[in-house]
Amino acid sequence: MSESTALPWPGNGSRPGVTDADLLARTAGGDTAAFSTLYDRISPWVYGLVRRVLRNPAQSEEVTQEVMIDIWRTASRFDAARGSAHSWILTIAHRRAVDRVRSEQAASDRTELVGARNAEVDYDEVSDTVTTRLEAEQVRRCLGTLTDLQRESITLAYYNGYTYLEVAHQLDAKLPTVKARMRDGLIRLRDCLGTTKGGTP
Repeated sequence: MSESTALPWPGNGSRPGVTDADLLARTAGGDTAAFSTLYDRISPWVYGLVRRVLRNPAQSEEVTQEVMIDIWRTASRFDAARGSAHSWILTIAHRRAVDRVRSEQAASDRTELVGARNAEVDYDEVSDTVTTRLEAEQVRRCLGTLTDLQRESITLAYYNGYTYLEVAHQLDAKLPTVKARMRDGLIRLRDCLGTTKGGTP
């Protein structure tokens, strides 16, 4: 196997023979260890793509976290027959980033047009804007339910693209502790978001 095939993601070499599709399948079954390995590989890629679309660091951080939660909650929707895990994950990231751009642009456009003319605002556009902002608020609110170590670990991993080892160094904590707290934190986020939305997707 060539190097380009063997190392499609950062850290892939740490789990030889285990593909991202394998990890998605295990994640769909509730395997938190598999998801831990998966997000350690993909979070830098997701953030990089989102940042190129949004450019704004703060918004990129929010959207990256939303994408990672989406992957955890919807892994069962991945269909290997329709494309690679790599493409599926980055498609989610790109869609989320584009939705945020459209949402922000729509809000800006409406502000500029106030008083200039009467314009009919498409219902779906308003609905998408409200939904996107509510989801961001829900994520922030649910982050507040985590312990300090869980919240800081997840923030460093998602927002800054740090690996487990780098997060452990940043927080001066033991590596096993960081891994456990990040897994527990993601599970609590998933449960919180499911409760906030009134059910699972």
